[in-house]
Amino acid sequence: MILLLPVAATSAAENLTVLGGGSDGGPQWIDWSDPGLMLVHHLNDLTRQCLTAREAEIAELQTAQDWQQRQAKVRRRLDEILGPWPDRSPLNARVTGVIQKDGYRVEKIVFQSMPNFFVTGALFIPEGHSGRGPAILDVIGHSAQAFRRDLYQNVILNLVHKGFVVFAIDPLGQGERLQYFDAESGKSTVGGSTREHSHAGIQCFLSGRSIARYFTWDGIRAIDYLLSRPEVDPQRIGVTGLSGGGTQSSYIGAVDPRVAAVAPTGFITSISRLLGSIGPQDAEQVFYRGPLLGIDHADLLEVRAPKPTLQVTTTRDFFSIQGARETAAEVRQAFEVLGHPEHFDQVEDDYEHGFTKQNNEATYAFFQRFLQLPGSAEETAYPFLTEAELTVTETGQVSTALNSETVFTINRRETQPLRKQLDEGRQDLAQHLPQAVAAAKRLSGFRTPQSTAAPVFRGQYQRDGYRVEKWGLPGEGQTVIPTLVFVPDETAAQAIERPAIIYAHDQGKTADADVGGAIEQLVHSGYIVAAPDLLGYGETRYRFTRGHAPVQPFFNALMSGRSVAGINAGDAVRVLKFLQDRDDVKPDQIGAVAVGDVGPALLHAAAFESSIQWLVLEESLMDYQSVVMHPLYDVNANSLVAAALTAYDLPDLLASVAPRRVAVLQPSNHLGTAANKDAITASLGFVQRHSKDQLRIETQASDLEQLVNWCAQR
Repeated sequence: MILLLPVAATSAAENLTVLGGGSDGGPQWIDWSDPGLMLVHHLNDLTRQCLTAREAEIAELQTAQDWQQRQAKVRRRLDEILGPWPDRSPLNARVTGVIQKDGYRVEKIVFQSMPNFFVTGALFIPEGHSGRGPAILDVIGHSAQAFRRDLYQNVILNLVHKGFVVFAIDPLGQGERLQYFDAESGKSTVGGSTREHSHAGIQCFLSGRSIARYFTWDGIRAIDYLLSRPEVDPQRIGVTGLSGGGTQSSYIGAVDPRVAAVAPTGFITSISRLLGSIGPQDAEQVFYRGPLLGIDHADLLEVRAPKPTLQVTTTRDFFSIQGARETAAEVRQAFEVLGHPEHFDQVEDDYEHGFTKQNNEATYAFFQRFLQLPGSAEETAYPFLTEAELTVTETGQVSTALNSETVFTINRRETQPLRKQLDEGRQDLAQHLPQAVAAAKRLSGFRTPQSTAAPVFRGQYQRDGYRVEKWGLPGEGQTVIPTLVFVPDETAAQAIERPAIIYAHDQGKTADADVGGAIEQLVHSGYIVAAPDLLGYGETRYRFTRGHAPVQPFFNALMSGRSVAGINAGDAVRVLKFLQDRDDVKPDQIGAVAVGDVGPALLHAAAFESSIQWLVLEESLMDYQSVVMHPLYDVNANSLVAAALTAYDLPDLLASVAPRRVAVLQPSNHLGTAANKDAITASLGFVQRHSKDQLRIETQASDLEQLVNWCAQR
């Protein structure tokens, strides 16, 4: 190894970035530009690999029988993604009020899509309606007012004045169905509808479920209600909606065969174009393992063929119009082969995300044609109802008026058998732990690192008694792991090989890298320390956009059956291999320290790779189940693994590391604060009994160097 002569440098003059340039860091490397999108680009590549396999399958479809077999497969896949479906319990529907208006009346409806899970809505009935006629289920996009908002009322009122019965319902997290409602403030405790959806969605994903199930089932049960009405013809049911309503109408139209005609608006594009533009959106719009199972947006429409379907789009929508056009071209193939090309169309107008008069009139004409209610499709302005007029419940929220269940309470209850299964398995750890580790590898999408390109040395700084090397280590795919390596100076009295530490911090590799910092203390104790920026942290931290909750990488990863935590576990093993290949490291004396949100990734790595001799977890999430068991939580979604609770939890991985030593310093609970002793005992008690004196749990601030030395048995 070539060493530079010591120079008088201070940390103030140092630039410890690896991927970027800047002062004293050299020019920006072209190959490593835009490191904040490195994680997302990699996740996009993984998902597109799945979509490429789907495209190859679609290309082979030639006959009606081919498409019909594909449709049957898609139906099974959608049941797998969206299910399991609940039982059809009694709707217990009732009318809470009636409003008479010029040309129509409104019945304010509440029903239960699941026991004690209330759905609020308004049924608009044309004046003079007689017999059974066509009905439209109108599902609503991301608006706090839901169907009470003027732009949604415009469509509803035009449809009802054209003779359609229209049933508009509140989606989860909107209108009178806030899932995390705070009665004192009158607002959601987690934020607007997109945050409500994703907050509950993460809880569902951890349990192996999708929140899309609830949105879709609400729509299915709303159709059940429509069919109970004497005004409705069961053979003439349509569904439409904008944005999030486009999502819901696509799902409902795909899985409910009673939907004769569907017109999703402002949602359908393609997953590949979605990934390349705005990225995954709210939890209900994310197919859990969908691309891995060969499902794209087009399948939601193709599975209906040849039933009438209208794809409504705008050219400047943030949902890519290019993807919408490409999807429409594929969907047309299915309708043509199945004999009814006239039953599918895509319409578009030059506009942003939203309704337009031209698109609305195309939607009216579509339903008039295929639900057999001829008339003028011209859009007319009608007086809107007030929000107060359209309030369905006494208090304006089902939680306070009806003590309604929520997605959280239902998912928590459905997760209890999974917790019981884990508890029962822990009675025989000799059998359970190997199974848990195997499941963790599968569910996290961990891939054993293979030999790749050589690491890239980016220079170094000399400090008092040690040097700081900058390395770009090859990660998974085309990714790079920016890493600092802190190496003690050699003296004649010291051995050439030293023990080493992988030191990962959720604030990045420089968080504890200052002169006098925690890493320097470990270096002065004789350790070589490698501090990587795992993907999504430090230099590679993803900068979120458009005001959405910071969940996009987590959502992106689960579409391809992967997880950021699993990918980071693989990168931690890559750092391990890098250290083992150095001639100044004792390859059998390498441990790891993880601080904060990267703790679960390092725990996965230690469970999968026995060459990590010991582990210190500082302020690391204690378990996944607490996120599901409590309504409010504050965790980094990138530390989670979808469906983990179906087979394991973090304490199982902790127990699997024994007999290696582990120190847990101030473990974090679901709120990101220090867990109390009762919570620690409840979560980690069986680990303590199993690991005995090989596990130390410290609830107070402790000396990190002392804990490391205890783990390393020095």
